[in-house]
Amino acid sequence: MKTKTLLAAALAALSIGVSAPALAHPKLVSSSPAATATVAATNRLTLTFSERLMPQLSGIDLAMTGMPGMANHAPMKIGGVKSTVGEDGKTLIAALPRPLTAGTYKLDWHVVSVDTHRIAGSLTFTVR
Repeated sequence: MKTKTLLAAALAALSIGVSAPALAHPKLVSSSPAATATVAATNRLTLTFSERLMPQLSGIDLAMTGMPGMANHAPMKIGGVKSTVGEDGKTLIAALPRPLTAGTYKLDWHVVSVDTHRIAGSLTFTVR
């Protein structure tokens, strides 16, 4: 009886260990621009994750939150942002209709990995 109990416990532990990767959530590995970075004008933003993404359920919203010479600047949503997933399946790419002007920006992102886990986050950066 003791052997059966130990065997059952070992099998249960093994099944948990095997399924652990399936429970992983996608994590942001890198971004361009990086969080809090100051960069030259750009018309492309990239976010790379640890898991493959579902393109139809992943995206980016971008807003200008500060403009040089303007106090109390209300956030302005940047329109025309087109999000796609790169060939590696892990990189979310935002193509902008034109290079960003000088100011501070907040990038809100949401992604769903192929195992259907949804995560969201944000980062800020400055264009000089």
